[in-house]
Amino acid sequence: MARKPNYDFERNERERLKKLKKAERAETKVKQPEAGAESTDSDKSPTE
Repeated sequence: MARKPNYDFERNERERLKKLKKAERAETKVKQPEAGAESTDSDKSPTE
């Protein structure tokens, strides 16, 4: 027998996961410039 769909729960779960993913990406964007600046300086100095 097929299960009764629970559309509200499924939609809320998808939205919750999207919000988590979006927050994670925003957090990495904030951290990325700090880490990127350090790595580019260290990468350039040994090669030059």
